[in-house]
Amino acid sequence: MWLVLAVNLCLSLSGYYLVLNVVPKLRDMFMRAGLTGKDLGKKEKTEIPEAAGVISSCIFLIVLFLFIPFPFGKHLIHKDAETFPHEEFVQFVAALLSICCMVLLGFADDVLNLKWRHKLFLPTIASLPLLMVYYVNYNSTTVIIPKPFRFILGSDIDLAGLYYVYMGMLAVFCTNAINIYAGINGLEVGQSLVISASIIIFNLIELSRDCWSSHLFSLYFMIPFFFTSLGLHYYNRYPARAFVGDTFCYFSGMTVAVVAILGHFSKTALLFFLPQIANFIFSLPQLFHLLPCPRHRLPRLNVKTGLLDPSIFQFKESSLSLPGRLVLKIYQMVGVIRVENDANGEEGMLESTNCTLINLALKLGGPTHEKNLANRLLLFQVFCSTIAFIIRYPLASLFYDC
Repeated sequence: MWLVLAVNLCLSLSGYYLVLNVVPKLRDMFMRAGLTGKDLGKKEKTEIPEAAGVISSCIFLIVLFLFIPFPFGKHLIHKDAETFPHEEFVQFVAALLSICCMVLLGFADDVLNLKWRHKLFLPTIASLPLLMVYYVNYNSTTVIIPKPFRFILGSDIDLAGLYYVYMGMLAVFCTNAINIYAGINGLEVGQSLVISASIIIFNLIELSRDCWSSHLFSLYFMIPFFFTSLGLHYYNRYPARAFVGDTFCYFSGMTVAVVAILGHFSKTALLFFLPQIANFIFSLPQLFHLLPCPRHRLPRLNVKTGLLDPSIFQFKESSLSLPGRLVLKIYQMVGVIRVENDANGEEGMLESTNCTLINLALKLGGPTHEKNLANRLLLFQVFCSTIAFIIRYPLASLFYDC
């Protein structure tokens, strides 16, 4: 086991250095193809390559393609067909297929600029190979009920088909949660690095327990993902020299969903998404158009100070539906948004800060430099991962029989 992991680590480090070398060399190719974007958080709106996530994701796939013979090498060398782990092999290949599909669909989004309804639908399609393998290999749809609810529901419950709906929704959530929690240099890749590092630590802890094989499978994917993403982060952090695009967001979310589903730790994986869950819930009124939702909700640059301010949306209260006015009032009461008269003085027009954690951090902490804001948000991600480990281990006995 440790020898195979050492090979995986060596290939992953090779992937890291390959990303560092390939990204700048392909810069001109991306520019000529029109895959560029302007950094709206800078005074100089220079164009830089977009969709660089396709580079790290392809190198990640190459690393895992080269790695395939090693976990199954003993059986391949001895041509031992009777004991060959067919289920594990099919699981490995199906995981790669789902990730490949998501990379393709993410790159299509970067090139074609797909609509939101497509972004919700496509991850579901990409997860189907994964769900089919789960059905054939396991088909376990029983969940353990937490202790506080057992007097109502019993010790466990079989969700049957609803369990597959849950896993499909997990893939959709992971891909889109990273995508909507973005907008400043380094945040998309940075949050993915913290999540993957947290999963790696969790897997290493669990290697000494009964379900070690599932966590070993997860490490095969998470270690290359971490190092290839680390190479990409070098160019995406402030000041960004490359944008990762939706390709990386979809790829990273699907990779986490793959190991969470096939590694049987989906609930724990979601604990590492606490900031993304909070951002998603906070954003729901705008995502479902109860409140106006601009195309870009990223912070706005104050040209005079060089600092970022919360971005806003403008509206007339009379144009909002009753649920929209109710949500606006609740958000205003708890202090997560700021509503005031339109700065241009237009009669009856109001403006409010956009409903994202990034804008909330700026509202609470005041105008901030983009680099400092990214660092604060990533430290918050690390803090939430620490809370997740506390929930998963010291507090787990309150809810489950350990």
